[in-house]
Amino acid sequence: MTIAAFVAGLLLLILGAEVLVRGASSLAARMGISPLIIGLTVVAFGTSSPELAVSLKAAIDDQAGIAIGNVVGSNLFNVLFILGVSALIVPLVVAKQLIRFDIPLMIGLSVVVLLMALDGGIERLDGLLLVAGLGGYLVWLFFQNQRSKLDSPTGDAVTRDHTHWALQVGMVVIGLVLLVLGSRWFVDGAVAFADHLGVSDQVIGLTIIAAGTSLPELVTSIIAALRGERDIAIGNVVGSNIFNILGVLGLTGLLAPSGIDVTPAMAGFDIPVMIAVALACLPICFTGGAINRWEGGVLLGYYLAYTLYLVLAAARHDALPGFGAAMLYFVLPITALTLVVLSVQEKRRTRRA
Repeated sequence: MTIAAFVAGLLLLILGAEVLVRGASSLAARMGISPLIIGLTVVAFGTSSPELAVSLKAAIDDQAGIAIGNVVGSNLFNVLFILGVSALIVPLVVAKQLIRFDIPLMIGLSVVVLLMALDGGIERLDGLLLVAGLGGYLVWLFFQNQRSKLDSPTGDAVTRDHTHWALQVGMVVIGLVLLVLGSRWFVDGAVAFADHLGVSDQVIGLTIIAAGTSLPELVTSIIAALRGERDIAIGNVVGSNIFNILGVLGLTGLLAPSGIDVTPAMAGFDIPVMIAVALACLPICFTGGAINRWEGGVLLGYYLAYTLYLVLAAARHDALPGFGAAMLYFVLPITALTLVVLSVQEKRRTRRA
């Protein structure tokens, strides 16, 4: 019964997100919103709706480890796995707006989460501040969309959807219902798995639940990359990470009865890793204004290494200290040095041009 509830919940989450994204994207296209803005908002927020449903359900049920682990794990999965796989399929061209504003915002918000978590939890005031930040971000994107229309005589290339508005609204409502039902089954099944395997809610949230709730982002970005909609592919990931922090974590902290408790391990390791991954996006996207295949391979490799670290830590394996030392003192410094050198070369090339 546990496996059936877990699988059924995951399928409902994916189906609900797909229906929600299709309906919301059609409504956005009807209003003439640009592809990048659609990727950063409607698609990103829609594909992050499973994270919102799962985290809210977990927080209300006093399973804080799943609530915070889901957000942090999803952000890591989005950048390392989804961007990695998408870039391996086709190199992703990065819009200047993402480099100048949205990626730095994602980095800043990741740091904010760490600062909020240092006192041991995300309280209701923290949640309120994050939700207010989400409102400000949406207003800023609205003005950016209006400015892009004024700057270009024809505006951004927007394919208008002529599906009847009632059907579009109906799809949004049905998607939300499926998400709520799916999140209930999915969380209950995941908690049962955690109890059976003897691992913490935090580890389950960082791995199984994070990957499961991020499947809509994965499918959306891969399909967008294959279709040449690279703004949507990257905007979906960056926008999802921003929404996960401002919307999912904000609303969860605001509505949870006693806030969200953050363990020392989460504040001391997983959230700093999320910050480091967000920071890595800037030089990777800056070099050539694109994410190349080899960079995608590096991102994917780091996700596998991070997952292996969590597994070794949960099992308290003897190989954990050696593995951690190799990553900290060898792999990470070499990668950082390579990105810095490439960024300097790119800056010099830009100046000469």
